[in-house]
Amino acid sequence: MWLIYALLSAVFAACTSILAKVGIEGVNSNLATAIRTVVVVVMAWGMVFLTNAQNGISDITQRSWLFLILSGLATGASWLCYYKALQIGEASKVVPIDKLSVVITLVLAVIFLHEQFTWKSALGAILISAGTLLLAL
Repeated sequence: MWLIYALLSAVFAACTSILAKVGIEGVNSNLATAIRTVVVVVMAWGMVFLTNAQNGISDITQRSWLFLILSGLATGASWLCYYKALQIGEASKVVPIDKLSVVITLVLAVIFLHEQFTWKSALGAILISAGTLLLAL
């Protein structure tokens, strides 16, 4: 099932980029990010209540709270930068550079999560980086 969700994530992310590029025209990028964020918040809390997951809030540890908040701050910073880049650049160039996050995640996962970095990981990172450069030029 994870593969299906991952593929759907990629499809929705692609739609997000195209819809955002059209929607951000003539709109301040920070305002556009805030509007998008409100929609995401409403949708996310809707799913929490729809699946009756709100009862789990009291079970969240302080450590988890800290890292979820830091993750939210990183997401916000990413979205603000992404929307600004999308507003002033071409989607076909901004999006591939944004996807360098895959390579950066691989490196950070090795450093901080002690995940294994195999020859396949290295080759994949090289190919993603080369593809990004090719698309961005």
